[in-house]
Parts: sequence; C-alpha cells; structure tokens
Amino acid sequence: MTARPLVLVPGACLGGWAWREVAGPLRAAGHEAFPVTLTGLGERAHLAQPDVTPETHVRDVVGVLETEDLRDAVLLGHSYGGPIVNAVARRVPDRLRAVVFLDTGPLGDGLALADVQPPELRDRQRERAERDGGGWLWPVPSDEELRGGVYGSGAGLTDAHLALIHARGTPQPYATFTTPIAAPGPWPAGVERHVVMCTERGFTGSQVREAAAAGNRMLAPFTEDGWGWHELPTGHWPMFTMPGPLADLLRGIAAGGG
Repeated sequence: MTARPLVLVPGACLGGWAWREVAGPLRAAGHEAFPVTLTGLGERAHLAQPDVTPETHVRDVVGVLETEDLRDAVLLGHSYGGPIVNAVARRVPDRLRAVVFLDTGPLGDGLALADVQPPELRDRQRERAERDGGGWLWPVPSDEELRGGVYGSGAGLTDAHLALIHARGTPQPYATFTTPIAAPGPWPAGVERHVVMCTERGFTGSQVREAAAAGNRMLAPFTEDGWGWHELPTGHWPMFTMPGPLADLLRGIAAGGG
C-alpha cells in the first residue's frame, strides 16, 4: 500500500514553514507531505486583507486537496487550524482517510473562535488588534505570552524556538477569530477522527472529555463516539518542541494503527 499523503495546517500566525521538522521525517518514510500556508500568513502575508475569514482558509485547504488530487489523505489542523479542518472534512470527505486535531477542537457549526474564548482572552486579542494591528490584524504573541501559556502551554519552547516564531511568524487577520465557521451536518461517515493532546502544563484526554461533558461549547464534539485519543508530553507547539515523536504518531495514524 502506498503511504498516505498528509496535509498539515498550522495554527494562528504560522505558515507552512512551521512544519519543516515534521514534514522531513514523513517524507523520508515515504509519505507525501503538504504543509499549508493560509492566505495572509507566512510567504502569503502580502495577501492579508481585513476581509480574510475562516472561509478563505477553508478554501485554501480544499484547494490543496483538489489541486494535488489527493485521496485517502490524513488532514491535520493545529490550534486555529482545528476548526478549519473540521469544516474542510464536510466539504471533501471523499478525499480524506482521517482528520487529526492537534491540541485543538473542532468547534461547532456556526460558531466563531471568539464565541468560545474566555472574555478576558477575547478582550486581550481585540485590544492588541486595535492597538498594534490597525484594528484588523492580530500581532504575533510576545515571548511572555507564549512562555506563559496565554494561548496554550509553552512547555518545551526554547529561546531558539521563540526567535524562529518571531522571525517568521506574521500577524493574523483578526476577522478569522470573529467570523463564524460553517461546518454543518454530522461528521462524515468513513473519515476517522483523532485528537492529539499536548499534556505538559496542558490538558489530558480525560480532562478534555470531562470539560466536554460539563458543557464546554468548543469541546462539545468530543462527547461523540468514534474518536482516537493520543497524547504527547510537551506543550502546545509540538512541531517545534517534539517534531520527531509527532511525525511518528502521524505515521501510525496514516498506517491505520491509531
């Protein structure tokens, strides 16, 4: 059997460059790997506009799957990319074998990320966009925010990782956080769902399931059956802090061993 292709969607302010240390081992193992840079970010920062929304990014990922004519693919979304790949799965399920949510959740149909954020975090993002991003761009988080866990556990991030994020990271169009994401209907039959929780100063799978059962709106899909659960003992950015083990885990999922 030919090794399944993997499409890697990064989180906020990141581009396809963030997957370099993961894509290399995957390709060495015989997989085609397609790190995605979403519109307005990374080398596509010149395309940033106030009207870039999650729908723009959903179309970016669908475009990769269709243009490359990928079949039986494994699609991964990290952080902000989780709700994006959740919507993509509804658009092109015939092209997918599995979808992986990397330290993130699917988000329900018709919700925006801002809808499920704690009020203090939502206000913080809006204030930074207004102060430092002309009202429509959200700047790359500071070292203090990244290390302090404001947007996910900073466990494992080194000075070199932070320097890389600030050298290559780009501000994100703020409307991607405030615009609802359409992901209608049930999860498509025949497409596996996996979640990888990054547990060092983060949440374990059991904690996520408990929060979902308690009514957390972003985590509600985790109350459904059919999930494959995985954990990595690192922080929210394993593509930097634990790329080898992450690549190995994805190889196992792609092989059907998840």
